[in-house]
Amino acid sequence: MESSDEARRVDPGAGNESRPLHSGPRWLNVLPALLLVAVAAWEIVGTRCSATSVPEDPAWLEASAVVRAGYRPGDLIVFAPDWVDPVGRLHLGDLIPLDVAARMDADAFGRIWEVAIRGARAPETEGLTPVETAERGGVTVRRYERAPVEVLADLRDRVATTRVEKGGRGPTVELAEVGFAPHRCIQVVPTADIPMKIIFPGVPTGTELVGYVGIADVFTRRDNRKAALLDVEIGDRIVARARAEVDSGWVRFAGTTTPGTADITIVARSSGGNRLICFAVETRR
Repeated sequence: MESSDEARRVDPGAGNESRPLHSGPRWLNVLPALLLVAVAAWEIVGTRCSATSVPEDPAWLEASAVVRAGYRPGDLIVFAPDWVDPVGRLHLGDLIPLDVAARMDADAFGRIWEVAIRGARAPETEGLTPVETAERGGVTVRRYERAPVEVLADLRDRVATTRVEKGGRGPTVELAEVGFAPHRCIQVVPTADIPMKIIFPGVPTGTELVGYVGIADVFTRRDNRKAALLDVEIGDRIVARARAEVDSGWVRFAGTTTPGTADITIVARSSGGNRLICFAVETRR
């Protein structure tokens, strides 16, 4: 006959189908969900704060009035940070001609207006000190003045006089997308693995040659990942050399030159076919 203790024994595996798998406090079971809710709430608050910290139209209108009051033909207007550029152009785009929007760089501009939010600065004003600053509802307007560079020759204006050696298409002057920005540039399409030489005869030269190169057309950059290479030669000397990758954007290069007149040879190459290479070059004093 079973003892009373034995009668009270229960099989540990019997009748436990509904027993919880974890024996800890129940609040631990909902902790992951609570964390998820907290993160979601934080993101909502952060997004809302970011949206409300962007100045609205009245502030932009007041800031634009400051620029318009002091603007002179030939001034450069830039916006910072770069993602606010469409908003800035909505209010001041009529003061930004196409050639200025598609400029090679900002070095030839003696007066620059910077319209910015959130304390941002534009790359074009790096190292400069503003001569005038105005704040309008969260939009900051800064005006800079400096001595512009003297441009002796722009190769984009001399394409009609060029001589081309070896394979490829071009050169042509295009308004092209390079690095998701507009640039007026000389476009060539070298034959794959064959250097293309473009000779610009009788170019006035100063003490410096400055240029930029990039790969045009986002769709060809997506399909063809090969780099673009560019050499600038005067006589038997390579004055400058640059390499543009598909994600490099508008790549600057520079070299020293001797004042006078010289034939300038651009050598463009790529190991990929249908590589749209765009470049711009100026001689400066």
